[in-house]
Amino acid sequence: MTKSYKIFTALFFALLLASCNNSNESNFTLKGTIKGLKKGKVYLQKDGDSSVVNLDSLQITGQPEFILQTNLDEPRLLYLKLFKNDGEEHFIPFFADQGITEINTTLKNFNFDASIKGSKQQELLEGYLDIMEGYKNQNLDLIEAALIAQKDGDSIAFDSINKLSERLVKRKYSYTIQYAMNNSDSEIAPYLALYEVPSANPIYIDSIYNGLTDNIKASFYGRQLKEFIDKRQ
Repeated sequence: MTKSYKIFTALFFALLLASCNNSNESNFTLKGTIKGLKKGKVYLQKDGDSSVVNLDSLQITGQPEFILQTNLDEPRLLYLKLFKNDGEEHFIPFFADQGITEINTTLKNFNFDASIKGSKQQELLEGYLDIMEGYKNQNLDLIEAALIAQKDGDSIAFDSINKLSERLVKRKYSYTIQYAMNNSDSEIAPYLALYEVPSANPIYIDSIYNGLTDNIKASFYGRQLKEFIDKRQ
């Protein structure tokens, strides 16, 4: 990247941010770049009661940089959506809190190349997802082994692999529950209970909720988890 391009990029962000600040007051800013994008539209979104809600959007023509803004009452999962008229959905989920989050990615691998810097909740989510990636790879290996065993007509090996798969699921659930309990002072705890292990034994879901700090119980996902538990009873 040339020195002149760096200067131009810095000026672009400064002018765009100043323009956004003048048009409305917001407490959350998402900024970043999509390398290789020449034309398209980016959206900042959240889950609504029955559909996805657009919070902000920006038409990109020429420059890959973007800034999107909104008001956040509390931390929650948001989405960066890219529309490039190819008939596919392109989303990057991230945990947002008041302040600035930066997402840098590429047009070619929009989801997989995403580098996210922002909230403490996002750091915890990434830590969790890194471990889940390991479980995912193990599961793929077991699926491949099961297919080979089935093709070879080896029922003993096939049954053994199925038992290993069941153990892997239990380990994944156990890790998720423990991760939520270990982070009871973060919104990540009720979020994981709701969206990663909702079918877990109710005893464990109750334990996650009961272990939450008071401010997390009162948070968006804390309230949702309480509603989930109440409806189940």
